[in-house]
Amino acid sequence: MSEGSSSLPLVAIVGPTGSGKSELALQLAERFGGEAVNADSMQFYRGMDIGTAKLPEAERRGIPHHLMDFLGVREDTTVAAFQHMARTAIADIRSRGRLPILVGGSGLYNRAAIDVLEFPGTDPAVRAALEHELELRGLPVLMARLQDVDPVSAERIGDAKRVVRALEVFELTGRPFSSFMPERQYVVPTIQIGLNGDRAELHGRLAARVHGMVDAGLMDEVASLIPEGLREGRTARKALGYEQFLRVLDGESTVARASEETIVATRQFARRQITWFRADPRVQWLDWSQAGLGGAAEALVANSGVAGA
Repeated sequence: MSEGSSSLPLVAIVGPTGSGKSELALQLAERFGGEAVNADSMQFYRGMDIGTAKLPEAERRGIPHHLMDFLGVREDTTVAAFQHMARTAIADIRSRGRLPILVGGSGLYNRAAIDVLEFPGTDPAVRAALEHELELRGLPVLMARLQDVDPVSAERIGDAKRVVRALEVFELTGRPFSSFMPERQYVVPTIQIGLNGDRAELHGRLAARVHGMVDAGLMDEVASLIPEGLREGRTARKALGYEQFLRVLDGESTVARASEETIVATRQFARRQITWFRADPRVQWLDWSQAGLGGAAEALVANSGVAGA
């Protein structure tokens, strides 16, 4: 690729957890001279490696990976802050004549990086009041309120953090959070490649993956993060597997039960990811089990105008 080119596209690899996005990103990076930009919100955290399926540095084949390991488990970031960091990284990669490859299954973070998308402000007092109400009255009460004021968002989201955010936006602006989601319009030329496949095969992959994480020392990893503040972190402690194995360490669950709960939660998360990305008609889908997957993905990129790289 030509040095300093600003015409290079952005490649975004999307799809459910366990579909092989990280491996495909490596293949495309090797073929086209690319660098990866992480869009998995749980891989932002230092020390959360096994449970987030973070690709070990030794397995990255020398490909630079941006936006990993920049938060402690007590810390949080916002989608707006991620948007700025991701776009800065993407612009830097393109300015050096390299191909930026966004990879990760956090849907809103992915959209924030690739689309024209503005974020309404925040108010710590309003946020704190909603979080206090969440603790006192529970998520169903807040979900019911969100259904009344913003049924579109209520259909799309279900986790407590995003419900609180949607209600905060409504209280601050008088507008439903869903109204801030504009028409799909890329910031820079973008190719979205989606990975999907047989649902039963995915369930099997996810079960094997969770058991592999447990065998690799997930519980020890969770225990090692407690002194770092895992229990106090509003977001990190709720990550798949970490919440379940904290209960094991507290004597409230067993390894077998925590493993099964993690498998179920991961399947549910994968289903939400598929729903999110399927709603975007711009995604070009490939079957993760097809012969020549890497070649098919390379053809999509090459045919976009990167041919000859």
